[in-house]
Amino acid sequence: ICLQRKIKVVTEQHNINKPAAQEGYPMKEWTVELYILDQDGKERPARCFTKVTYNLHPSFANPIQTFNDPPFKCTNEGWGEFEMIIDMYTTEKGGKISIAHDLNFQQSEYENIHTVTFRNPSQALQQLLRETGPLPSDEERKQKKAVDGGSKKKRPYDIERMADGLTKLGEDDLLQVIQMIHDHKDDNTYIQNNLDAGEFSVDLYTLPDNLMKMLWEFLVSCPPSYQILLVICR
Repeated sequence: ICLQRKIKVVTEQHNINKPAAQEGYPMKEWTVELYILDQDGKERPARCFTKVTYNLHPSFANPIQTFNDPPFKCTNEGWGEFEMIIDMYTTEKGGKISIAHDLNFQQSEYENIHTVTFRNPSQALQQLLRETGPLPSDEERKQKKAVDGGSKKKRPYDIERMADGLTKLGEDDLLQVIQMIHDHKDDNTYIQNNLDAGEFSVDLYTLPDNLMKMLWEFLVSCPPSYQILLVICR
């Protein structure tokens, strides 16, 4: 699953009363801030990022500067224009999105908008991204859920009860379930494996009908346990 959002980089700059480090080039104070745009194009805090790192020109005394809170404001002084790389770290472990930003002094304030892609975001990150607009799968899932809800009596399984039952399985039973999903999933199945966190996520509404029947039969024959290791997306 890939989700796109627009990131706005806002730059402000002005002359400051300090001796010029390079003749003919006045000293400047400049600030760069970063926002995410919602579906209406309005600026929102980019809470989907845990930190943002600005990789400045190597001539700076501190060329790598990291900020942890929106709007990730980076302020410095200098006389020269340059291109910086901005690394934006998502809530995913090891997740990083990088964009190039041209720092120039042609205008006192200017904005650049970048379209970035979040690949296979976790449920937690998807929830944060919903703050700025619906996800592509939301409407499809709603329609699928409505269809499932209207035909529960015709099907030999109940998705809501299945979700509750899966969260009560013990570790050995869960391993069988995970293997079953891997063996019988199709191209529309949404799963995510986070080995470091020991978490396996699956959207039940994306499973093929034959697999749903297999899982239901497995649950019926398997007594519930106290361990909860499986995250179910409803």
